[in-house]
Amino acid sequence: MIAIFYGKGYRLDFTPGKGILKGTGLLVTTSVPDGAQVFINDHLTTATNNTINLPPGQYKVRIFKDGYFPWEKTIDVEKEVVSKAEATLFPTTPKLESITETGALSPTIDPSFTKIAYVVASQSARKNGIYVLDMGNRSLLTLSSNATQVADGTVVSFDNATLSWSPDGKQILASIPTTNPNRPTLYLLDATTFTSTPKDVTETIDATTTTWSTLLTQKQNAQLNTLKPTLKAFAMSNMTILSWSPDETKFIYTASNAATLQQIINPKIIGADSMTEERNLSKGSMYVYDIKEDKNFLLLKADQIPSQKAMWFPDSKHIVVVHDKRVDIREYDGANNTTLFAGPFVDSYAFPWPTGEQIVVLTNLGNPDILPNLYTISLK
Repeated sequence: MIAIFYGKGYRLDFTPGKGILKGTGLLVTTSVPDGAQVFINDHLTTATNNTINLPPGQYKVRIFKDGYFPWEKTIDVEKEVVSKAEATLFPTTPKLESITETGALSPTIDPSFTKIAYVVASQSARKNGIYVLDMGNRSLLTLSSNATQVADGTVVSFDNATLSWSPDGKQILASIPTTNPNRPTLYLLDATTFTSTPKDVTETIDATTTTWSTLLTQKQNAQLNTLKPTLKAFAMSNMTILSWSPDETKFIYTASNAATLQQIINPKIIGADSMTEERNLSKGSMYVYDIKEDKNFLLLKADQIPSQKAMWFPDSKHIVVVHDKRVDIREYDGANNTTLFAGPFVDSYAFPWPTGEQIVVLTNLGNPDILPNLYTISLK
């Protein structure tokens, strides 16, 4: 019996005159990397990874390791409830390393967030063209030549092309500007192999885009159908879903109307995220919704969206925000905003590596006389 109470977090209270079991909560502290110091209300209490007992209450938890940005959060501890402080620590001096050497223009990431298509326009016609960088191939970190060329510049010049991916990641549409800004020349390419004679689809693009739209709609409907009926109905009326987290337990959306998101899960989940949420939606603002915990957090206000880009980090717990020549990362609930890179880079070209070990940016390191290349910013 004593062991059962102990496992639930009860501890003997040795206050004079009492000598009874006192209910506590459990706080599990973890960090990546591990071995970080854990401060509870500014007192060094333990190290990660560890579990400690605390009386019910609200605690400021700070996790720190030399060479990394500190992690801090206010966490509610409840009797007989396991609360978690899960810190991902990012280095204060990340390593910058190039992964292309011949220049990279107009990079765009595929729907699976594992491949980047880009244009090379600095070499001979045959070396120029469109390339696909497979970020699932770890050798690309040191061998940029392993990027796959899917089209060259001997038949068509892609120097000024902008690229877009099909919803299934199997095709790339290259758009080349003409004297008519509303009617570019369009070429459809296989994203997996070299195409010696690119197919001009300018006149038949409607059929392609219709197929792509159908694929996208089918995927979106499948994702919506995983939601509870009440949430699905609310989402269809008041949300424009922009992207789902890799594990599909959360999604980023903009509010299409001013509305109030009622509680979907009743009673509330015990031990859920204790960060302040926002359920009164402001039209045009961007939010993150956590399906499992029925929590809703403000990501960007409507007037911030035009100058900022937000995307999921591979762990489904963080969001990368690109703005003002900075690459920031924050937890999905808004906590622990950290600037990963504040050096010069081109536009908003920044992409997380699928393993979460680095961020890819496009930069010429501030030298206007050279073409920009893709670089990785190490997060380990």
